[in-house]
Amino acid sequence: MYEAFFGLSAKPFQLNPDPDFFFGSRGHRRAMAYLEYGLHQGEGFIVVTGEVGAGKTTLVRSLLRRIPAQSISAAQIVSTQVDADDLLRLVAAGFGVSLDGLDKSALLTRLEEHFRFLHSDGRRALLIVDEAQNLTPRAVEELRMLSNFQVGTHSLIQSFLVGQPQFREIMQRPAMQQLRQRIIASYHLGPLDIAETQAYIEHRLRHVGWHGSPEFETTAFEVIHSCTGGVPRRINTLCDRLLLAEYLAGERRITPSDVSELASELNEELGPRRDGDAVPATPAPADSSLPPLPAAATSLLGADAQDRLSHLEDRVSLLEASISMTYGMLKKVLRALREVRPTEKNIS
Repeated sequence: MYEAFFGLSAKPFQLNPDPDFFFGSRGHRRAMAYLEYGLHQGEGFIVVTGEVGAGKTTLVRSLLRRIPAQSISAAQIVSTQVDADDLLRLVAAGFGVSLDGLDKSALLTRLEEHFRFLHSDGRRALLIVDEAQNLTPRAVEELRMLSNFQVGTHSLIQSFLVGQPQFREIMQRPAMQQLRQRIIASYHLGPLDIAETQAYIEHRLRHVGWHGSPEFETTAFEVIHSCTGGVPRRINTLCDRLLLAEYLAGERRITPSDVSELASELNEELGPRRDGDAVPATPAPADSSLPPLPAAATSLLGADAQDRLSHLEDRVSLLEASISMTYGMLKKVLRALREVRPTEKNIS
C-alpha cells in the first residue's frame, strides 16, 4: 500500500521469513558459522535456540541456500506435538521416502536404505528440525537412533535442532543425557543491540530501493529498540505499521514520538510485551569478538573494503566456532578418561 509513496519496490518489513533479507548481525554471523562448521563435521547434532521472532528460520533458510545439492540432501520439518512414530513419518516424507503404510520397523529399514543410497551417490542426509522444543522425549530418542545409521565410521545423517529457549532447559533433563553426548555445538541467538537494530532496519529498506524516504530521526531507532527488545520480528511489525501510518498521514519523517505512539497502539491490539519475548531466558554465549565499527565509520569505507571486512568477520566467526567445538570435544574425551581410570585400577 505504501511502497509507491516511498518509492520502494516491495514491502521491506514482511513477517514471513525470507533469506533474501538475511541480516548478518554479530549473533547471526556466529550462529551461521556454527551451522557451517557443524555441517563440515558431518555428524552429531547442532542446536540453535532463540526467542520467537529472533530470526532462526531465516537463518536456516539462508544456510540451505549455501548447501551444495550435489553433496548434501537436506530435509526440513517443523516439529509439532506428534509421537515418535509420526515423527519418523515426517522425516521420511521430508526426504521423499515412500511410506506405503509401512510399520515402524519397515519404515526404519526404508530410511536406512535411502540414506545408504545417498552415501553411495556421494551425498549425505541433513535433517533440520524446527520448533524442536515441541519434541517429546520418545521423539528425541528416535532422532538419536537415526544418528546410529553409519557406513564404516561415516554417519549417514546429521541433524540440526532449532527451537525456542526452553529447549535448552529440556536438554538438561536426565532423559536427554544420551542426546547431549552427541551434540557437537550449541548456540543461543540473542536479540539485536541498538546499533544492530538501526543497521537491520536500514538493511531491509535498502534491499527494496530505499533512498532516504521515509527519513528516520536518529533517536527513533533507540525508541524502536526499546519497544521491541531488539527482536527482528517485533521490529518488522512495528516498522511496517510506522510506514503505513506515515503514508496515511502524508508524512516522510519518522520521529521518536511516532514510534512511541504506534508501539502503544500495538500493545493495545496484541497485548503488552512479556519479559521473555524480548530478553533471552538463557543468556547468550559471551561474545569474544571485537565490537563492530560505528555506522559512521563503515560508511567511509569503500565497497571493496566493506566486503573484505565482512569476509574477515565471517572467517573470525568460523574460527571461534572451530575453537569452541574442539574445546567441547576435548572435555568429553577427558571426562571419558576419568571414567575409565577407576576401572583400570580395579583390574590391576
